[in-house]
Amino acid sequence: MAARRGSTKDKRYEGPARAEKNEKTADGEVRWLSPAEQETWRAFLAATRLLFEELERQLQQEAGIPVTYYEILVALSEAPDRTIRMRDLADLTRSSPSRLSHAVSRLEETGWLKRVSCATDRRGAFAHLTDKGFAALEAAAPGHATAVRRHVFDRITPKQADELGRILAVIRDGLDAEGRCPGVPT
Repeated sequence: MAARRGSTKDKRYEGPARAEKNEKTADGEVRWLSPAEQETWRAFLAATRLLFEELERQLQQEAGIPVTYYEILVALSEAPDRTIRMRDLADLTRSSPSRLSHAVSRLEETGWLKRVSCATDRRGAFAHLTDKGFAALEAAAPGHATAVRRHVFDRITPKQADELGRILAVIRDGLDAEGRCPGVPT
């Protein structure tokens, strides 16, 4: 099979992936990805896209909810009193306030969440996971966990899983200096 134009296997192509690390641009020095780094980066992109597509499909088919709603339910289930201030929930789920508000409205329609006004801030609100929502999460969780195990952890060794966890934590921590992402130790 012929290598695609610009792939790391096409030695004739001298595009950005093959540029010298010290190449100067109007912005200053650009450190282009080496062929090995580019291959790793593209594998990461493809794997994460395929994984999230598969997890989305599984949750939609088995539980009737998108991954984003599942993440909201999980965040609330892990919070004290299953309640989180809306702006904090937006941070935890990496959602814009308007996107989160729409999702919470949809989840309220199902009876899985309840929006609660903040007594100290009239503009503030909390999202509360109802018993019905917790039951829906409990029903969806086994299928989701099975899919994650099948598509991630059953394909790698325990040592690779430990390495992957450490690598991803370094990347996460570098991008999330404020520690707002789930999985950040408190």
